[in-house]
Amino acid sequence: MAESDVSVAIDDGEKPTQSQSGSTFSLQNILGENHESLEHPGLKQQELDFPAGEGWDEEDANKPAAEGFCVECEDQPAQVVCDTCADNYCEVCFAAQHRKGSRKAHASRPLPKAKIPQNGAAGGGSDGKNTGDKNEEDIDMADSDEDLDRIIAGPSTEILGAQPAVGTKVGEWFVERAKFIPLRLTLGERKYLRLLEAALQVSEYTDKIDTIGFGLSKAKRIVHQIRELCAILSGLMLSADYKVGQELFTDRDFQANAEFYQQIFELGRRHKIMNPDKMRTTYGKLIYLLQDSQSPEVKDLLSFSCVKPIKTVYTVLEEHDALDLLRDDLISVATKEIYADGRSRRDIQKDIKSKERAIETLSTRYQRSGLTQEGVRQCLYSIGDNHAFLRTNRDPCERIITYLKGYFHPTQAKDPKSSLAIRSGKGGARLSHDHAKQYAFVLQSLTLWREILHDMFRLWSLAEQDLLSENVPYRLRDTGQGLNRVQAAPKTSRMMHAILHRAQQSLGSWVGSSAIHMGDHNVPNALMFIDKYSQIYRILLPICNALGQIPTLAEKPALRSYIEDEFGSTENCIREILSDFFRHGFDGSGADNFFDAGSCIDGRLTSAWNWCAQLEKKRYFPVFLLTGFIGFDGDW
Repeated sequence: MAESDVSVAIDDGEKPTQSQSGSTFSLQNILGENHESLEHPGLKQQELDFPAGEGWDEEDANKPAAEGFCVECEDQPAQVVCDTCADNYCEVCFAAQHRKGSRKAHASRPLPKAKIPQNGAAGGGSDGKNTGDKNEEDIDMADSDEDLDRIIAGPSTEILGAQPAVGTKVGEWFVERAKFIPLRLTLGERKYLRLLEAALQVSEYTDKIDTIGFGLSKAKRIVHQIRELCAILSGLMLSADYKVGQELFTDRDFQANAEFYQQIFELGRRHKIMNPDKMRTTYGKLIYLLQDSQSPEVKDLLSFSCVKPIKTVYTVLEEHDALDLLRDDLISVATKEIYADGRSRRDIQKDIKSKERAIETLSTRYQRSGLTQEGVRQCLYSIGDNHAFLRTNRDPCERIITYLKGYFHPTQAKDPKSSLAIRSGKGGARLSHDHAKQYAFVLQSLTLWREILHDMFRLWSLAEQDLLSENVPYRLRDTGQGLNRVQAAPKTSRMMHAILHRAQQSLGSWVGSSAIHMGDHNVPNALMFIDKYSQIYRILLPICNALGQIPTLAEKPALRSYIEDEFGSTENCIREILSDFFRHGFDGSGADNFFDAGSCIDGRLTSAWNWCAQLEKKRYFPVFLLTGFIGFDGDW
């Protein structure tokens, strides 16, 4: 059979004639010498459907950013103009693009504040209409709230700094914090919380929904599981409170009881934010259930929404026109934490009485017709809970930074035992840093963690907005650690870049990568991000407690003899533990490749967890046990 007989014309499925065979898109001509002149017959039609740079899966590379917006991210107001690049940037993008290299020397100047056009972020037409469907990467950026835009645009240090000291002007510090501080649960709400936890504990929601291949369509499966959970809640409610439960069972109409279910689900979310160590197995089910319930198709089938906004201190006070409570200078006394370490009982009792008097004064001064004195106290106690959260989660970062600065020189090591230098391949390290670079690397990592934990409530609020957004869908993908919901988190990512920018500005320089994983196989969604960074205190707090107990151990002659024989002195013991943590807790280890660990923002935390897993192999592990250490997931 001749070669021409086997050539098949792609456009009409027939064998080309002899005159056409030289230019027809066929197997013979593809394999021939003149293949460069061939053109697929469907290419012209594709060019008509999608002009150059406007394909269905790509953005227009030549389309300029909308007037008044950053040329890099295209969704934030421009604040800085680079005279050398002749481009306008927001502060975060300008700092990222001009952090090092030749661009670092570029001349820049601030832009005058201009009114941003109302037609949305870059990518919208001049008439305010979309030119095409939204991309998954930029879905929810245009509707980000005004508060976030204002915070990112350049908040004052008065708002985001440390808590105002007792006796000083509080300004707007408490007003800004209260917007993201959930209200403490009352006794009655805690009863409902126990019902929710019991129902979630027996639910198999994620097992039934996050699977590939099942009988019913996914939307119908979701509706079935949500109705089943609501039915369980109703049954538990009937057993706990017969009168209220009977009302739920009157007509068995889930839509009529939508407010009850919204309240129950909101209580769980509020409780989890205030207590990150609670609901560790059930919160994921809850947030994924609410995420699915936001789908338009599921809403239509379900006939009601399961989501309502989180009740915060700010919303409660705003509703009753009592926001001046947050500007009263006495609030710093009413919400302060009272420490007992190293203080006399007289001083402690004095602080307790002054705090109680301040609470009573404020509750009397700001009570309203719909806001009782007990309601005002609840708001004050909620702010106090926020301070307790910061002490437990953020303050260990401060203590470790103090240890770093107290025991190690920033530029040169006094002796080999005080050196923080690491080399790739030695001791499991994946990075190579000299002492000065590793010192800076550790300091900036701890500083960034401190900034993240300081704004954790704000990040948690934005993460829930991303997770529960109707406009940001997720994809079920195998990320190497099982099936996960991969979903973009534009608001959380934007806030993280602002926090990173603030940390970089405070330190002046940056070592390693500044890449933030979000919505990929490393950090699939905002829930995984929140879970990852809410565990920092589980690493640092046991280390701080162990180091603080070592001098007390040395007071006992037998233990002091052991420490001196093994390490030389108490100081040497503390220094050895710290040097090992600073070297191998920040060496880029803990993953199979440099993209998953290394020096990126999330890789630093991965390395710290890897060090925790290796603690039992360290020669100073008995010292940890003597201080009462039982693990990084225990009670302290």
